[in-house]
Amino acid sequence: MASSKLPDLKSLGGAVEDGGGGKSKAKGWPGFVHFFFVLSVVLCVIFYSPRLFALTSTYGLDFFVQPPPDTSSRVVGQDDIAAAGGGGGGDVGDVVVLDNQLHSPCSSLPGDTICCDRSDFNTDVCFMAGDVRLDPASLSLLLFPQQRPAANATVEERIRPYTRKWERFIMSRIEEVRLRMARPEEAPDHRCDVRHDAPLLVMTAGGYTGNLFHAFSDGFVPAWLTVQHLRRRVVLGVLSYNPWWAGTYSEIISGLSDYHVVDLLHDKRTHCFTGAIVGTRFHGILAVEPTRLRDNKTIVDFHNLLADVYENREDSVPQKQQELQQPAVAWRPSLGIVSRRGTRVIENQAAMLQLARSVGFDVDIHETANGMPLSAAYASLSACDVLVGVHGADLTKFLFLHPGAALVQIAPLGVPPIAHGCYAAASARMGLHYEQYDARGHESSLVRKYGLKDAVVSDPERAKRDKGWDFVARVYLGGQNVTLDLARFSETLSRMHARAVRVRSLQRLPQSHVSP
Repeated sequence: MASSKLPDLKSLGGAVEDGGGGKSKAKGWPGFVHFFFVLSVVLCVIFYSPRLFALTSTYGLDFFVQPPPDTSSRVVGQDDIAAAGGGGGGDVGDVVVLDNQLHSPCSSLPGDTICCDRSDFNTDVCFMAGDVRLDPASLSLLLFPQQRPAANATVEERIRPYTRKWERFIMSRIEEVRLRMARPEEAPDHRCDVRHDAPLLVMTAGGYTGNLFHAFSDGFVPAWLTVQHLRRRVVLGVLSYNPWWAGTYSEIISGLSDYHVVDLLHDKRTHCFTGAIVGTRFHGILAVEPTRLRDNKTIVDFHNLLADVYENREDSVPQKQQELQQPAVAWRPSLGIVSRRGTRVIENQAAMLQLARSVGFDVDIHETANGMPLSAAYASLSACDVLVGVHGADLTKFLFLHPGAALVQIAPLGVPPIAHGCYAAASARMGLHYEQYDARGHESSLVRKYGLKDAVVSDPERAKRDKGWDFVARVYLGGQNVTLDLARFSETLSRMHARAVRVRSLQRLPQSHVSP
């Protein structure tokens, strides 16, 4: 299992040993000895500086393996500053493709440039190519150009890196990051304490990302589609960093980056990078649009990331092959039921469970908010052939299902359009079969409060128009449970069972053509 790259706190505030103490001793040496000593230092710098080989990774020539997690960044001492010409920036002339999105104004970004793409309704994304250094006191990123910028060069930008820029309330709570072209005389005040041989991605763990749906839709899917082309050679700089976020999503964080996370609000050191991306792209709810990316990635590739970080492939692959070779009569499709607490509860869940077993399913109950780590949830849900649940954030775990599985979303009264918008298209893009069971008036607990004839129950679309979003949130989303009409729901379960058996048969078919 991958481990997360938490902030490298052990070196915070640590003194760095001065490496320049040999100069006075050299004065008494013979001239030729001094010459060879200096020559040896120069050769070491040339041969062992990784920045001289940065272009090899840019063009796919991987002469060096990925840096190990604990050595991907390092504290800088006087030797490093001297070797880098006094500024700590290293070889910043090497160009890395930062913007992987097609038809973007920043897709062809020359060195020593700040470029922002603000054309998207949901998000702004800015890019900095060159020697980028963090000024933690002002939450700024400074670009130190190697030569005088062009007269029309962008000098300063400001950005709040979150994917809901149309929502004024939540955006006001996202920290603003300042991007600025530095003046040469500022270099001595921004010497590198920690130098990274990779660009920075600035994202936030704030906003709505405490909710599982938003953590993926607003956070990790956009972050992945923004930087996956860098193949984990990117440093995550996180706003509103907190231990819960880091612990809950540690495997995914490690799947995005081989480097320690930088806590942008609390780490007071000057971190230096080979470039920066501030903000993340957004292609839609849990969406990755391949036609917008240079490398045509899809949400299935994001699912593969989850498989990479959560699966023990050596154990899971042979077991799957063994299951496929078992006689068909010994196999029953697996049905997972997402069991909510508080609101949108299935009040006759026990009867529903018995019904599913009588149809022919093996049934597992997946309780929400049970403290189970995502790795355990992945192990359980990835084995399901069908996942059933009432609309809610935990259905985001459909991302853990294997391609070919099915998602059945139960939409309470008044919720069907919202439910469909969250998961229908996203699950189809994942290669899943999607069905939505829309509860009727007599299946809603609201009937006990309003009666069947009240518009709240008889005409929820009219009630929503008349009463507004606050009413929708309070009553339809936060104030009702469902009691399923089992005779009606059995038709859905029977259909899902027949489909699961059919998919299983197709999976087994190639086995009959394989020689023993």
